[in-house]
Amino acid sequence: MVESTTTIYDVARVAGVSMATVSRVVNGNANVKEKTRQKVLDAIAELDYRPNAIARGLASKRTTTVGVVLPTITSPYFAAIARGIDDVASMYNYNVVLANSDNDEEKEGKVIESFLSKQVDGIVFMGSSLSESVRNQLVGTRTPVVLAGAIDGDKELASVNIDYHKAAYEATKKLLKTGKKVAYVLGSLNDAENVERMVGYQEALEEAGVKFDEALVFEGNYSYENGRNLAQHLIDKNVNSAVISVDDVAVGLLNSLQEKGVKVPTDFEIIAGSNSALTQYSFPALTSVNQPLYDLGAVSMRLLTKLMLKEEVAESQLILDHEIINRRSTK
Repeated sequence: MVESTTTIYDVARVAGVSMATVSRVVNGNANVKEKTRQKVLDAIAELDYRPNAIARGLASKRTTTVGVVLPTITSPYFAAIARGIDDVASMYNYNVVLANSDNDEEKEGKVIESFLSKQVDGIVFMGSSLSESVRNQLVGTRTPVVLAGAIDGDKELASVNIDYHKAAYEATKKLLKTGKKVAYVLGSLNDAENVERMVGYQEALEEAGVKFDEALVFEGNYSYENGRNLAQHLIDKNVNSAVISVDDVAVGLLNSLQEKGVKVPTDFEIIAGSNSALTQYSFPALTSVNQPLYDLGAVSMRLLTKLMLKEEVAESQLILDHEIINRRSTK
């Protein structure tokens, strides 16, 4: 049985060539005679040799590895973005390492530190929030970083997003056509993208002559259970519609409302926030802001390749187009 500690020296010995020649073959250098190349390849196959990626990275100062941080690997939202990242990474011959942070600030910090210690060439950060400590950690590294679906308020970190302000404005305006009590359900207002959503929401209310009511804004909602727990609060406040930034929350609210005898969309209208697969699997299917999730990932990874290769980047804060997909949760 061949030991797993086979080295480049062993390959060179079996092939009868220098270690430099083996290195040239392994790295795809064309300056090797075909007969010699074949001898090296035969020796590699015989010894089951695997080049040490870490050692090669130390020598070349590149590991061709990208670290991707996401809050939960089970979310259709983040999974769709990750697929876009992975497809483009493959096109540019980068390996992707995914790390689940459980949307926990401390764990996010540890994951990022682990990536940096492994000398990844770049990091794509996805998160339901961007805490100050994590932001400082990302800003402080020389390793290129791109935020996918998150905003750095100071614009020091490259990012790819939609226009959350405009999307919130359009969704709220649509619901105001059939009712005056529109709630907004979102994550933390410490995050720049949620602040933009709030501005859009308030702008639509003001334009329609509806007074802003802070009691109709529900902050810190990310999960299906959060949505279920909101149903009775909204009923008690006589709310008849809601824009919900997280699809899991929208589905939780939808199901709980219907269990309580509230008819959607006759009695209550819902617009979800990202058009993940959940919005189509629910009953009724949810009207939703359509974020181009795959493209968010693909464009983020392409931007990261430019940063890693030190190519010229005309704009590091990219905004992708969105639209509202009408389904059966609105009139």
